[in-house]
Amino acid sequence: MSEVELYREKYEAKLDEWEADIIKLKAKARQEKSDASIELQHKVDDLEAKHALLKEKLSNLSDNSNNVWGEIKSGIEKAGSDLGGSIKAAVHTFDKS
Repeated sequence: MSEVELYREKYEAKLDEWEADIIKLKAKARQEKSDASIELQHKVDDLEAKHALLKEKLSNLSDNSNNVWGEIKSGIEKAGSDLGGSIKAAVHTFDKS
């Protein structure tokens, strides 16, 4: 298995975890009946957009992309870090409410 394939599998597994977190946050937003629910829904919308962006970046990976691998890898890691951090922040914020 190539480095690109291993990398893709690693991030696809993280995407699955993050998607589960987003689904939990969406369920919490539906249960809430307050301003916090509106704020949570905005956060969920933002998380879904970031999730889609990372998924798109991963779909652009191929073994033929070795010439730009460093650039692609950097973009994926930045998007993954952004999504992961945003999910942690949202979970932390709305678990208090």
